Amino acid sequence: MARDGVRGEAFDVLVSCLASRTGLPTDAWAIDHGAHVRALEASRAAGVGHVVLVSAICVQKPVLAFQHAKLAFEAELIASGLDYTIVRPTAFFKSLSGQVERVRRGKPFLVFGDGRLTACKPIGDDDLGAYLADCLDDPARRNRVLPVGGPGEAITPEAQGEALFALLGREPRFTHVPVALLDVIVGVLATLGRFLPALAAKAELARIGRYYATESMLVLDLATGRYDADATPSTGSETLFDHYARLVRGEAVAERGDHAVF
Repeated sequence: MARDGVRGEAFDVLVSCLASRTGLPTDAWAIDHGAHVRALEASRAAGVGHVVLVSAICVQKPVLAFQHAKLAFEAELIASGLDYTIVRPTAFFKSLSGQVERVRRGKPFLVFGDGRLTACKPIGDDDLGAYLADCLDDPARRNRVLPVGGPGEAITPEAQGEALFALLGREPRFTHVPVALLDVIVGVLATLGRFLPALAAKAELARIGRYYATESMLVLDLATGRYDADATPSTGSETLFDHYARLVRGEAVAERGDHAVF
């Protein structure tokens, strides 16, 4: 970064959206932590006085490698002496758009359990970008950790499927996948992964899938251990269902990359 990014110039603010592509331990510690540490060092040398970091709301209940890597850098940033704004978004639209084409082709919408195990307040790229930009000039957002979601009520996977079928003018059809099946998959892959490294990586990806299948992307009330939709701040104007409508009309493309689950 010092050579190809800063290049000896002076800067006021660093805004970082760096994140590992897979969430696997090696990738996570290299990017979510290591790359950020180097960026922080280069920024300090360039005179940066304020760092705006995009983290993730799921680090409030860390069990996965990438969550621990993100938290480790958050701690280093807070201790750095620089002003900081740590933004923890909820779910992104692209992470929840994997079944649009599936349903369009006439297949059922897949949900885990009864489809109401989790909920989230998804946020779009444009709304998150505007929120990050406002962090640059708003002194009330300095030296704070800020969870943020998109507009509207928290929505469950079941509600996501119902909205998508409605947009397509079809009766809702769901396939319910038991969470216990994920537990079996994780267990088998983890056992085999002791002997085959490639399967160990798949076991971690399965753990990540299970986490998102069973944990809400909302603010966690540490006193009760429950997720609180009302305590999850909202920003912006575009809802997930607005995004689905644009996808159905062909006005947007679901560019998910490594965010694909189904």
